[in-house]
Amino acid sequence: MICGITGTPGTGKSTVADELARRGHRVVHITDIVQPYVLSKDPQRDTQIIDTDRMADEFVSFDGFVEGHFAHLLPCDCIVVLRLRPDALIARLKARGYSSDKIAENRDAEALDVCLIETVDLYDPEDVFELDTTAKSPADCAVTIEQFYRGEIPASFGLIDWSAYAEVSP
Repeated sequence: MICGITGTPGTGKSTVADELARRGHRVVHITDIVQPYVLSKDPQRDTQIIDTDRMADEFVSFDGFVEGHFAHLLPCDCIVVLRLRPDALIARLKARGYSSDKIAENRDAEALDVCLIETVDLYDPEDVFELDTTAKSPADCAVTIEQFYRGEIPASFGLIDWSAYAEVSP
């Protein structure tokens, strides 16, 4: 069974996935396999354009976890959507050196549930778990993800509302 770990950049996907790997799970980071699927770069949004359809078609399933911003677009058996309160997300992205425009784009994506909505549109509700990482350690997040992966805790999503953090343009 493959479990995807997705979320807005900065929510803790790689850190939590590294913790899962430390615990003995097989983990594939999308950043390690994406290069053949890069079509171009969008300099305006400071992002790569990825052929996610081809990547999904060619993705080889395995037992473990696949982690990345668009893991929910790959053929997974279940998905964990990591969430982070937008003010904490801003601090993380600033520390990474993101531009103010990129920080605003990701803050609004997190505040408006973009990754969660995309995931819920693609997967059975019984296969989706939303996890707020704001006040949790990577080890605590890994324990919760392992419990969901093993079917010890039920699917759960839609309880987080950070829409007040979205900025309204004039």
